Amino acid sequence: MRNGAKAAIVGGVFAVMVGGAGYGAYNIVSAVSGDGGSAGTAAEKKTGPPSADEVEEASRAFFAAWKKGDAATAAAETNNAQAARPLLVAYGGQAHITKVKITPGTPAGTTVPFSVAATVSYEGKSKPLAYESELTVVRGKTTGKALVDWQPAVVHPELKTGDTLVTGEAASPPIEAVDRDGVVLTKEKYPSLGPVLDSLRDKYGDKAGGTPGIELAIRHESEEAGDTSLVTLAKGEAGKLRTTFSAGAQAAAEKAVKRYAESSVVAVKPSTGEVLAIANHREDGFNAAFEGRVAPGSTMKIITAAMFIDNGVTSMNSPAPCPADAVWKSQKFPNLKGMQPNEGATLANSFMRSCNTAFVKLVDGTDEKPLTDESLTTEAQERFGLGKDNWKTGVVSYDGSVPASPGPDRAANAIGQGQVQMNPLNMASVTATAITGTFRQPFVVSPKLDNRQLATARGLPSDTAAQLKQMMRLTATGGTAQKAMSGLGGDIGGKTGSAEVDGKETSDSWFTGFRNDIAAAAMVQQGGHGGDAAGPIVAQVLRAGG
Repeated sequence: MRNGAKAAIVGGVFAVMVGGAGYGAYNIVSAVSGDGGSAGTAAEKKTGPPSADEVEEASRAFFAAWKKGDAATAAAETNNAQAARPLLVAYGGQAHITKVKITPGTPAGTTVPFSVAATVSYEGKSKPLAYESELTVVRGKTTGKALVDWQPAVVHPELKTGDTLVTGEAASPPIEAVDRDGVVLTKEKYPSLGPVLDSLRDKYGDKAGGTPGIELAIRHESEEAGDTSLVTLAKGEAGKLRTTFSAGAQAAAEKAVKRYAESSVVAVKPSTGEVLAIANHREDGFNAAFEGRVAPGSTMKIITAAMFIDNGVTSMNSPAPCPADAVWKSQKFPNLKGMQPNEGATLANSFMRSCNTAFVKLVDGTDEKPLTDESLTTEAQERFGLGKDNWKTGVVSYDGSVPASPGPDRAANAIGQGQVQMNPLNMASVTATAITGTFRQPFVVSPKLDNRQLATARGLPSDTAAQLKQMMRLTATGGTAQKAMSGLGGDIGGKTGSAEVDGKETSDSWFTGFRNDIAAAAMVQQGGHGGDAAGPIVAQVLRAGG
């Protein structure tokens, strides 16, 4: 908000409806101990889970203190009074939430659900606020008293540690985000864009020509995350913000990720770097498509193959033998189960079959053309623009990491394991660079809007790009990507990937591909082989076009 001091931490002062909810009168103990509650003698200290009577009494006391606006007493009824107090103060302070009524539900063990009905009032404007939350009663470690287990989500289910609640003039004017053709984009129609649109509003609302309204909002700890509006007391005038998205591609992406849990996809336009679509299907709401940091599996072989070609180690039609297994620095690397060895394989053949051992055997280069621990890092940074932490997409994003790794991790990195970290945005960009030879940093709003400088890189020699594109074509028409890409017309190519994850029986599924001037990449955590889960997602987005 622009009209007052920045709120400390989110929190609040609830009020509770006494009587109608079945709560009787009682006394509140205000002496505070180290973990909240009143300090008793050693003889009085209780142990074990709180009883049903204790759960009722603790929640009742907590709600009653909220009603009074007594933040100190309410905080003392929690197991973290120091953290709870400023949050409780802020609820009725910066958030301007009044006339609060709480209706407790039926306890389930030590958990008490409740509903909240309140009023948000600010400068003569008022709107109702209603939501449901819950609290859990625990035993205080030092006092033995039954206390509310303090979590910001008790105040509002969308609150997380570090968030704040504030009512006042919005930090940014509302925006009407439109796609590349002027089609309006809303979080209701395109749920995956919700966090992105919030972030764009926070960052570009004042540049889009709108005027701010008045709202109750969650202000997140990360300034780049943007505010989350809860109640609008007075609407502002929306400014129009043109994005690079394609409504058609976005709709296809939203539908595609619904097929698998923990899935993400990104589509970009290789000739420009414009992001056409971004979608996530995750319970945690995390934008893994842009911010994920996980091993990309064999999709990484696009970069590794480029390293081999650029350094003269081998080429598309030159040898890249595929033995049954390979050893690097005492670590054994196998192929996927069922892959037949081929000692006479070329790089194109080993690429299209995704032979791990061929890439491991070449990771040291040749006597005439040796490679080092830094070679893959240099290729990723200088040719593909990855790993320099300098992408400016317009929203929060991660531009990958390919560290120079000694020992077995050097070989593991080459096949997308080890210490390499990527997300679908990165791999869609890798494909775009591979097929055009030019690195164009992905972005979701024009850099002209705020004069930001996009990241640059050397890109690939034309011959290297031509070989990579042809190998991806072969993979899509006769290799591991064939099943997923079947039925797609036009100029197509692809690369599969399966990334093993410590502690997980099933690997992460990865796939990246292109069709004409669209490149896309998808990840399905614990989705298995790349062509089985991530592949169909990419194919569906490519089929929709841009």
